[in-house]
Amino acid sequence: MESNLIFIIFIIVIALAFDFTNGMHDAANSISTIVSTKVLSPRKAVIWAAFFNFIAFLIFGTGVAKTIGKGMIDINIVTPTVILAGLIGAIAWNLITWWRGLPSSSSHALIGGYAGAAIAKGGFGVIIASGWTKTLIFIVVAPLIGLVVGYLLKVAAIWLIHIRHPSPPSVDKWSRILQLFSAAAFSLGHGGNDAQKTMGIIASLLYAGGIISTFDVPLWVVLSAHAAIALGTLSGGWRIVKTMGQKIAKLRPIDGFCAETAAASAIFLSTHLGIPVSTTHVITGAISGAGSVERLTAVRWGVTLQIVWAWILTIPAAGLIGALVYFLIRLFS
Repeated sequence: MESNLIFIIFIIVIALAFDFTNGMHDAANSISTIVSTKVLSPRKAVIWAAFFNFIAFLIFGTGVAKTIGKGMIDINIVTPTVILAGLIGAIAWNLITWWRGLPSSSSHALIGGYAGAAIAKGGFGVIIASGWTKTLIFIVVAPLIGLVVGYLLKVAAIWLIHIRHPSPPSVDKWSRILQLFSAAAFSLGHGGNDAQKTMGIIASLLYAGGIISTFDVPLWVVLSAHAAIALGTLSGGWRIVKTMGQKIAKLRPIDGFCAETAAASAIFLSTHLGIPVSTTHVITGAISGAGSVERLTAVRWGVTLQIVWAWILTIPAAGLIGALVYFLIRLFS
């Protein structure tokens, strides 16, 4: 019993480490636009984003955590070893894409790693179709919402500027102020959706390990997950900031405000529905939408295509790593 508890504590530490790498990896999502538009310095931007990452638990429930924990994989076949293998698969893919400077999805890495390890143990019958259906649909829908809303917000902003004829310095001033609020909203959405994924994994671990008798998310799990993702955001992730904030499209404060507001709206909707989505996908779609209003060539679609390929590969690649790790653990245990 004592050795089992130590093993569970070890996996919880690994889960929080994943949450930390999630914050580090996805720091670019929260701060790339506000840094590239020079509204905040990188140091101030990460502090701003980390604060709102952490307090997100005051606003959002645990719907996404329940989807991850018991809505996608049959929880009755889950063991601590499955969860450990899935986490290692997700962390490995996060580090590979971070090193390559690719803004792939930490969320989908976690889903893929977890599913790969579970399938390695119990076969494809462990998959719960309904949970996967809505998640896979929102892989497409969420970034499209970001793209369309970002495009429409930028069109509305241009129309207002055309009607009122404010001076360029005035537009820039108000856009910078508005972007502080839009960046805060996006960071709230990022923390609210992404931290819940780790909560769901830890709650599954506690259930599988017999620590809790019914699937629930204890308060200490909620607080620790939000603290870990906030600390990860504080660590930076500057390689991906450069890709997100400079290589997709050249952004001005008004573009950053439109992109962040659009992305926040898509993430808030998804979190309300209890659907885990990729904040990376959503902000990329929103930046592309806002950046393409004045001319399509303003968006570097070649960079966007490379990012899309990283998205497509994430779930199967993390799943393959998770499955291999599970087999290796079983082989040597």
